Formats: sequence, C-alpha cells, structure tokens
Amino acid sequence: MTLTIAATDPAALRERCDVTTVRTLRGAPGYEDRAVVPVDAWTKVTEDMARDLTDTSQTPDSALVELVQQPAFTGALKALADGLRDPDAVYIGQAHAPADILTTTSNHENGGRRIGLHVDNWDRLPYATRHTGRRRLCLNLGPGSRYLLLGDLDIRAMCRTIHQDFALRYPHTDDLRQYIASGHLMLCFRLRLEPGEGYLAPTELLPHDGSTEGEPQPSTAAFWLGTWQRGVLPSLV
Repeated sequence: MTLTIAATDPAALRERCDVTTVRTLRGAPGYEDRAVVPVDAWTKVTEDMARDLTDTSQTPDSALVELVQQPAFTGALKALADGLRDPDAVYIGQAHAPADILTTTSNHENGGRRIGLHVDNWDRLPYATRHTGRRRLCLNLGPGSRYLLLGDLDIRAMCRTIHQDFALRYPHTDDLRQYIASGHLMLCFRLRLEPGEGYLAPTELLPHDGSTEGEPQPSTAAFWLGTWQRGVLPSLV
C-alpha cells in the first residue's frame, strides 16, 4: 500500500503539505546509526501529487491517514477518546518535543538517541496482517506547531523488496533502514499541525515521525491507539 490521506479539499492539503526524499545517517550526533531522516529540500506538493495522495477508494480505514480537529471534551485528557466509537481505545501518554528538531522520537534504552523515521510495534503483527493494526490518534497540545512526517510506501512493500522470506517476517524499523541503505527511494511528506489539530494514522504500517524543524516553540503531543472508522473526527482538509 502507498500513503493515502483522506481529503475533500486538495488545495487545503497542499497548503499544509511539503515533500522531499530521505537519507541515512551514520555517526550523526544524537541519532542512532542508520537512522532514516528527511533531506533538507522541502517543496510544496503538486496538484498531481495531491490527487494521488487523496485517492482513497481502495484504502481500508485501518490504512488511512486523516488530519483531524481536536474534539471538544471535559475532564481528564486521557478520556478524550472515550466518545469516538471504540470502547477499547487506549491512551498511551504524551511526548514533549523541543523547538526546531528534525525528528522527535528518541530511544530511551540507548541514552535518548533519536531514531528517525520508524514503524511502531504496539500490536506486534506479522507481515500478513500488518495492515489491520490499530491506528494512532495524535493531538498537538502546543504551544508550538509541529509536523507529521510520513513515508509514501508501507513497511510490507519494503519487506517484499528486500527479503525472500518476507511472508514469515514481523516488519520492523530495521527493514526500513535496510531498504533505504540498499539504495531504494522513498518520498517523505511533511504535514503541518497547529495546536488543537492532529492526525489518525496507521503508524504500525507507514514509516513516520514527528518534527518541529524550523518552529520557534516546543510542542507536546498526546497519543491514543484504537480501531476507528474514517470520519470519526472532523477533517482539516
């Protein structure tokens, strides 16, 4: 599967979406070796790109990216998703990102080195069912803006390319790193999220990360995992 974003207003999507390619880091301070990060050459997506990104007719809800508005809620933040039609949704916490960093996710098991673009593994699904995993709901709590970074190709396609026994595997960030280090190409899209905005995305399937690159203020994001139908929250685009 390729990256697909739910949108009825391609112009609104283009206004908040940039694209570039990716590169592999080796020996970069503060990063894991072989981490995959965006190349610093962002350009606005074209009309044709926006059209391709928003062709959702064949995309199951579990593989769809949605840019969403934070719902109104009262009470504890972790209960925000209780009314979104998945009684089994879980709150998985918050993450603070300093201002102006290329990617946000760090590995606390190796001194906090950043991991770059990656795939999550909360559901630990094998290749055959990887596309059925839960989606992540992320809301930007501010005070600054942030970006969602997304690769244009899912991790199953990468496994098929680099492994003969792909059907027996549990796709992992290491597969993304091997795919890029082997010379294969991947586009990276950057989607701007203001405070009070967020996304629903298949982060077990698509390479992704957060970013505050170029932003003068830090931001904090809150996260949930659930099985949500498309349209459960108001769309930004």
